[in-house]
Amino acid sequence: MPKKLQAQDKNIEQWKVKNLIKKLSRARGNGTSMISLIIPPKDQIARVNKMLSDEYGTASNIKSRVNRLSVLSAITSAQQRLKLYNRVPKNGLVVFVGTVLTDEGKDKKLSIHFEPFKPINTSLYLCDNKFHTESLHELLEDDNVFGFLIMDGNGCLYGTVSGNTRRVLHKFGVELPKKHGRGGQSAVRFARLRKEARHNYVRKCAELATHNFITQDKPNVEGLVLAGSAAFKTQLHGSDLFDIRLKNIVLKIVDVSYGGENGFNQAIELAADALADVKFVAEKKLLAKYFTEISKDTGMYCFGVKDTMNGLEASAVKTIIVFEEMESERICMKDPNTQEIVIKYLTPEQTRDDNNFKTKEGVTYDITERIDLVEYLATHYSNYGASLEFVTDRSQEGMQFVKGFGGVGALLRYKINFDNFDEYDEGDDDFWM
Repeated sequence: MPKKLQAQDKNIEQWKVKNLIKKLSRARGNGTSMISLIIPPKDQIARVNKMLSDEYGTASNIKSRVNRLSVLSAITSAQQRLKLYNRVPKNGLVVFVGTVLTDEGKDKKLSIHFEPFKPINTSLYLCDNKFHTESLHELLEDDNVFGFLIMDGNGCLYGTVSGNTRRVLHKFGVELPKKHGRGGQSAVRFARLRKEARHNYVRKCAELATHNFITQDKPNVEGLVLAGSAAFKTQLHGSDLFDIRLKNIVLKIVDVSYGGENGFNQAIELAADALADVKFVAEKKLLAKYFTEISKDTGMYCFGVKDTMNGLEASAVKTIIVFEEMESERICMKDPNTQEIVIKYLTPEQTRDDNNFKTKEGVTYDITERIDLVEYLATHYSNYGASLEFVTDRSQEGMQFVKGFGGVGALLRYKINFDNFDEYDEGDDDFWM
């Protein structure tokens, strides 16, 4: 799978986990009938089943009849989920089951189980009046790999940082000739030898940088940080010996007081802001491209829920851009006269909890399905041959996109005349009572 697609899929999976955490965190139960179960990759299904059986026996002694039945039902539901697996999936298994209270105060059974998109090294079993999602936050941590090259007059170190993990790839020492006070006819020769030694050192550092940070003709890190206590790092960056592919991904050049591993630790602290800005910069580039299409009036763009969804269903959309916290719903309703399914997109102001809507003429439309619009896009975008990109409102461009364009838009494959779509506007409040 291409690197770009892998990154996109990871971002979408992260959004799904973030959305799930938000929903589960709001859920509350009546009594301790909500089970949070996380099984790490190398655990055994048989061990967890035995643990649940023991918990079932213990829960049978709960005095409160209502709470006892709820807990026993939740444990049984968890056991049912585990029967679907012969072994623990390679990334582990997450299970949330229990009886939750709806907004109307009624009991509703909830059962969620999934394999995380990356390994989750946590073992958890809790039975409470809420779901415990704290361990899922580690799935949201940025696992991009960044390269570090620490270079001074005593040697060079190559390392990577991913999340909270630091790794030293390679290091070597060097003894460079120092400046001295010997003059006469030998002064020029010593100066030349010193210059040659420094040049050879820079060459070796550049060659090893290519060896450590280039794989299959592409950088194997998202960005590169050059650090050191002398002018060597700047000399390396400006040298023709330094691979142009690495030069293009240098995020920051920092001065550190030490070389080696102490310098590595210091460089990580000094470059923290630059590493955090990588996603931020990618978002700004995407939106800059989108705004350029608008300013040139190329016709290869659209914005707003109505045009974006019409373009998507016409397979004209190449890239969907959506604000990750946009609140809008997609509802499917049945026309009582024709029995046809009508699709409507509602803003938070229009969203209701009813199972049906009435028009001003008194016609009742039964809702057959309702889903958060961003969740719908995250689930179905690939069916239309499009890619999906999430943006935030933390940058100036992101804020402009959210406030000025409704938080949803798209880059198109080809021009399309949206006036040909005669569907009602998503903001047409006259459709509703």
